[in-house]
Amino acid sequence: MRADRLLALLLLLQNHGRWSARELAERLEVSVRTISRDMDALSAAGIPVYAERGANGGWVLAESYRTKLTGLKPEELVTLLAPSFGQLGDLGWARHADAARQKLLAEAPARVRQQAEDVRRKLHIDGAGWRQADEEVPWLPAVQEAVWGERVLRIRYQRGDEQVERAVHPLGLVAKRSTWYLIAACEGELRTYRISRLRHAEVLPDGFERPAGFELAAHWEQSMTQFREQLPSYPVRLRLPEAGLARLLRERYGRLLGTSPGRESEGTIEAEIDLQTADWAYGAVLSLGRQAVVLGPPELRERVRAEAAAIASLYGEGNEAET
Repeated sequence: MRADRLLALLLLLQNHGRWSARELAERLEVSVRTISRDMDALSAAGIPVYAERGANGGWVLAESYRTKLTGLKPEELVTLLAPSFGQLGDLGWARHADAARQKLLAEAPARVRQQAEDVRRKLHIDGAGWRQADEEVPWLPAVQEAVWGERVLRIRYQRGDEQVERAVHPLGLVAKRSTWYLIAACEGELRTYRISRLRHAEVLPDGFERPAGFELAAHWEQSMTQFREQLPSYPVRLRLPEAGLARLLRERYGRLLGTSPGRESEGTIEAEIDLQTADWAYGAVLSLGRQAVVLGPPELRERVRAEAAAIASLYGEGNEAET
């Protein structure tokens, strides 16, 4: 609705200062022409918005103007209580979450807005992929204290069969499902530590200076891209329902290479997925049961066929369960 968009424009300008028309258009998923019309509407309603010209120009709201808003929508309130913000886009709630955040920021004192920005810089939730892992993280509180207080952290870390000790500058926490990671600067490099592998953590009184321009979310995404590029490759072709493909990509790490129509009568598609190794692909296919049919490579198809035959024999006549 246009009224919601006008309100979103007003809050973005109030909370974050100058925006170009193109930035606003991309943020609200409309055209630049629509943004210009909306700005005219705000101005006609007495809202002091104006355009600054030049290379660093954009739309600006007069500093003397602040709106007061009450009454969060039920959908927006739900997003604030959601346990995993990374999946809000899948539920269609991402816009509600952003609208709620803008309203809260508009009402919050400057100190609270700064605290919210600190959390954004130092905590990143990555809800995508990989397997669920229930890990013990007894040193997470100490790590969190060091990250929030920007204090040097002395850690003892399990690396293979040995333990190593380091004094690091903790820059942020990343949660990937239930697995926690510490991103820290150590000896002039940015490093990632799996917090479940910490054997000791001590917050030191010394502070440190964060690297200029460091963005936690951007660094994590870049690290994940580099990690994926270094993984082994094992492409697999499967025929399966779209729901089965979504489940496979959600529960097990894999890179979708492409899809094509399957059998319309079965409601299936054909998908080519890189599942890294033959053993990993074997386990992934078996986890889907009869939902997935292996089309290639031949050795994987034969391995799955043999396992299916063995299972059928195990449950065949003459092998009744003991009572």
